[in-house]
This record gives sequence, structure tokens and C-alpha cells, in this order.
Amino acid sequence: MDYRELLKESNQEVKERFELATARIREIACGEVSGMPEAIQEYFHRTAVFLSLCADLYAAVEKGKMKKASLQKLQEENKIFYQDIMPENYGHSYANPAYAVEKLGEEFGRILSFLYTELRSERIFIFEQNLNKMTILNELFLEIYCTFENEEVSYHHLRETIYWFLYDYADEWVGWRVRELVDPTLDLATDIVMNANLSDLRYLYAYGEYVSENELKIAEYLNSLPQDEIDQIAFTFTDGFREGFALKNVDLGRKQTVNVRYNLGFERVIRAAILQFQEMGLRPILYRAAQNTLNKRQNLKIGYVSTNPNEQYDYDHRFDDAIYFDKRMLDRKISCMRKAFEEFETEAAGFAGPACFEVFGDTPFEPEQKDAAYRLSERQQNLLVEYSALSNELTNEFINQEERSFTIIAYPNPSIGPEFPEIFEEVRKVNNLDKEKYKKIQQNMIDVLDRSEYVKIMGRGNNMTNLTIALADLEDLEKQTKFENCLADVNIPVGEVFTTPKLTGTTGLLHVSEVFLNGLRYTDLRIRFEDGMVTEYSCGNFTEEEKGKNFIRENLLFSRDTLPMGEFAIGTNTTAYVMATKYGIMQKLPILIAEKMGPHIALGDTCYSYSEDVKVYNPDGKEMMAKDNERSVLRKEDPKKAYFNCHTDITIPYEALDRIVAVNKDRVEIPIILDGRFVLDGTLQLNEPFQNTGKEE
Repeated sequence: MDYRELLKESNQEVKERFELATARIREIACGEVSGMPEAIQEYFHRTAVFLSLCADLYAAVEKGKMKKASLQKLQEENKIFYQDIMPENYGHSYANPAYAVEKLGEEFGRILSFLYTELRSERIFIFEQNLNKMTILNELFLEIYCTFENEEVSYHHLRETIYWFLYDYADEWVGWRVRELVDPTLDLATDIVMNANLSDLRYLYAYGEYVSENELKIAEYLNSLPQDEIDQIAFTFTDGFREGFALKNVDLGRKQTVNVRYNLGFERVIRAAILQFQEMGLRPILYRAAQNTLNKRQNLKIGYVSTNPNEQYDYDHRFDDAIYFDKRMLDRKISCMRKAFEEFETEAAGFAGPACFEVFGDTPFEPEQKDAAYRLSERQQNLLVEYSALSNELTNEFINQEERSFTIIAYPNPSIGPEFPEIFEEVRKVNNLDKEKYKKIQQNMIDVLDRSEYVKIMGRGNNMTNLTIALADLEDLEKQTKFENCLADVNIPVGEVFTTPKLTGTTGLLHVSEVFLNGLRYTDLRIRFEDGMVTEYSCGNFTEEEKGKNFIRENLLFSRDTLPMGEFAIGTNTTAYVMATKYGIMQKLPILIAEKMGPHIALGDTCYSYSEDVKVYNPDGKEMMAKDNERSVLRKEDPKKAYFNCHTDITIPYEALDRIVAVNKDRVEIPIILDGRFVLDGTLQLNEPFQNTGKEE
């Protein structure tokens, strides 16, 4: 029986439970609440009204009414559902923990805000027509409601109720997420992309996601392009994925599926990409970003997404797992993951990796820190690090990292500004720069770096960067290299040489005045290294120094005390840099492009994590040897000490650079960049985009 038949059968089994729960919820929505404080009554009333609307919408989708609705009606419905968390209304929403605490009190406000947030995930199950998940969420709501009818209600009681609900239904959430990662038969999004009439923008509302002007305008724009341009954009994307396997000398023919991640509105390109992947023998897996608390990773979104209606909302709830996360829940999640991987072992073995089509253009987000939002305890932070290591280890047990690849590319959204069409075209050109030209230029740089012991990076003006990067040793210069010559295969666009630095001897200060990392804006970011490990850090986001440190620890160190420098690279894509300067979009660029526009380091794992033993060769035939550092080599003894399961690139732009010099064993300095311009013989062509821009000193 296929998935759709199984879903119908499951829906039939819970239909009576759903109807009973819905009937009681409608009574509460109509005002039948007693024995509770007025503020608590209002919370349950408003939440019950919301759940009643969810039940009505489920019926409308089931009967096909949404497919027949006009674009205006679909827009109205979408607005009604999301209006509660939009910035202009968020100050009066129970989804806002600060408002919930203000109205419901310290004891119950935060946890009821969490409950409301979890209930909002019913939206996706409406459009997926998953009545089972809607039913268990409704039953949780009613169980909490009944708890408040008991005069002895306490925070502990509420927490226990939520804890055991999540524990008991972990298979429904965690196990299901594993299936979403590897099973192509879960094809709601695939069906939309491949079979919808993409010229009729009503298709955007079939996902159940928020649809903004971004999604509507990009879909309209792509519909205006000829098919050959769409195919070319898709080909750059898919061919990079194919080349990733070629670089590893892995037979792509042994794989069956590819996960495609994208932003709504780009379906015309994604359809072309899927057709190209199918020619490689790969079926698409399209899953949405996680909605349930057990599957979320802070405020990061992995999967297909749309424009975020309110980034503060996601940020406020990034540590909601503080309610329930303990060692027992950790073990339960890992157990559910293993059970699901064992059930779908064949599908996992055939998984080729993710192909990520990212977007950029929104104003960088600088969050408000709220005392009402949950925070993880020190014990929970340590457990989270342990869970990250265990879950990745388990995933790698069933999905061989040495036999998978990835690719990633980015294009602007209309939110980039009124010059969007021009910027889109410029980015398309950047994503398709001549690889052969860069291969030769970058090889000249690598030839010098291979004979060097370390690299010195100095900032200029207000930039205080002063870093020494220790480089790996080589036994045979004729056959081995320290730097990979990156040519826009898996990592598009072209334009960097990168290595895994030695930790011992890597020391100094990294300073960036403004940078956009993992969806968050940092100002005056300073990170100090000693022997390759982070020792001190600060930023200018907050007037209180301690808040800045906590911000970095939570969002860059991922609740760890330190991380190693996992990568050092020199970006060479001056064309992208000049384009960004021309249109004033430097701070809106994704790290994918920004990392090619100057030197960058990465906090966390190396670029070769979990596949260090795979042989990698540069175009000149030399084998890449700098794949390990002093932490990653511990994988053979204790993977928990070797891997950190994060990798965050931080770039210093050309304009902030005084110099990058390579230093050989005789302490002779060979300049690569001086005053923000390339000076090494064989790299001077990289300065050509700066000409006639008014940027030459």
C-alpha cells in the first residue's frame, strides 16, 4: 500500500477521536470556560478559536475547496492564519513569550506560549491531510485545559504533561522526520513542483506555508524568462552536484535520491532541476523545514521554506526544548531515530545528499533578547552537544558520508530592492564565471602556499584583525597539496582556495565590523584564538558585554565553551565583490557568496568532516592532504571529541584588509594581498573588476 493509501487508512482510524476533540474545542471557543482566572480563560478561548479554524480548513482542503478558490481568497486565508505572528501584531500574541508572561503570569506564561506555538504547527498537517497529528495535538490542548479546571494546577504538572506527550509520541515526530529525509514517496511538495500549473500563482498556497510578496514576485519573474534560461540556471545547480561525485570518484549510479531544498517561488527552476536529476537516475526528496519542537534546531530552517513572517518569533522559541530536554529524552530521540533508519535502511543507503537552492535579500535580522524566552541550563547545553554528536554519528551509520555529496547555490529574492531584475542577472553571471580562468589563477596562489609554513592576515583602518594561520606539512611537494582549488562544483560560485589549518600555532584576533551569520546580524565581532581554539569573544550587538557573549555562545559556538578553527580560505571572486558594492547589498549576501569575497575562517568542523579518508585531488593531479587537524584525528578514538557538527564561515572583506602574506620556512614573506588588492604574480587579473569602479586607491 502506498503512502497516500496508508494516510487515508490512518485518518479513518482517528476520525472519531478527532471529531470528539473538535466538538469539545468548539465549545471552549464559544465561551464555555469555567473555574479559571479571566486571563487564562481568554487564552484558552482564543486558542480554541484558532484550532476550530484549523478544523474548518482541514475539511475545506479535504473536499478540494482550496483548489477551486480564487487567488484573492487564498491570500485572505493565508493572511488570517499568519496575522497573529506578524511583527505588527506580535506584541499581542500568545506566541510572544513576553506577552504571554505579561498576561498569564510568570508561572504559566512561557509554557502556555510554547503550547500555542506547537499548536500552530497544525497548519502543515492540514495541507498534508494528516489527521493523526492534528488529533494528538488537539488532545494535548484539551488535556492542558482540563488541568486548569483542577484548582491544584502547577507549572510542574503542565511540564510533566507536555514532557510525557512528547516522549510518548516521539516516534510520530522524530521517527517521521527521519522518513522525510530519505523517502521520496512523501511527495506533497514534489507533486506541486512537477504537476501544478506554475503560471497560475495559486499553486503557492498548496504548501500551507506563509506566502509573501517575495514568493509571488519571484514566481512572476521566473515565469517571464525563456525556458532555456531556466534550464541554464538549473544546470549550473545540478551539474555542481554531479561534479561533487566526480571529485570523490564515487559512482553516482549507485544512488537513488537527492534532497532538493529551496524557497517557495522558485518552482520553475526546481522543476527543471528535478528533470535534470532524473536524467542522472535520482528521484527528488522535498521536505519542509521542521515545525515540531523535537525536530527543530534552534531558529535554523532546513528544508523547503518561504519568507519568514517574523524572525523574532522563531528566535524567541529557539530554546523551547528547555522545558523537556534531559538525558531520558535524549535517549528516546536517538532510539526513535535508529528505529526509523532501520526501517528505511535501503532508502538511506540510496541517498545521494542535499542540493540547496538558497535565497537572500532580506534585511539582516538583529534579534531582541527577551527574559521571558526559555534558556537551556548548563546541563541541557551539554546534553544538546552530546545529542548533536550522537544523532550525526547515527545518520552517518546509515548514510555513508564517503558516498554522498552536496551542492549549494544562491539567488536574490525581490526583497533585495527595486533593482532586483538587474541584481538577479548579475548574480546569474557570478554563478557562471569561467572556471578555467580561476583554476589557473588559484593554482598560482596554491603553489606559493604549498611552500609556506604559515599565513599572516592583518586588517587595516578600524579592522583590528591580526591572525597567524599555521599550515599543514607536506612530504612530497610534487604530488601533494595543502589547499583545495575550489572551482564552483559543489560550492557555487567559483572563487576560493581553502585548507584545514594546523591548530597548534594558529593564533590571534579575528575582527569583523559587520557580518550576517546563520540568519543573524553581528556588529564589531571579535574572536581570539590560541592554538586554533576560541578563547575569547565579544560583539557590539548589545550595550551589556555579557549579553553579547551569550549571543555568540548560543548562536556561533552552539552552546559550547570553545570551537576550533576548522577552515582557512582566501576568496578570489572580486567580480562578486564589485557587484555587491555597486548595488549596496554587501550585508544582504549569503555567506555562500560572501566567503568568496576575501579571506575567511570557519568555526567548527573541517570541510572534510566524516569523509577525511576519501582521496581528493586538485585539477593539477595533486592530492589534498590538509583534511585533518588535531581535533578531527580523534575520530578514530572518540568521535564525540573529534566532531562538533557545525561549520560557520566568517569573512573579512577586501576593503578591511591591510595584507595577507605567506611565510616560508626561511621566514621570507610572499605578499598575496596588499591594501585589499591581489599582488602575487599570476593573480593580478583578479583586480580587473575593480577598475573603473572608483574603488582603486
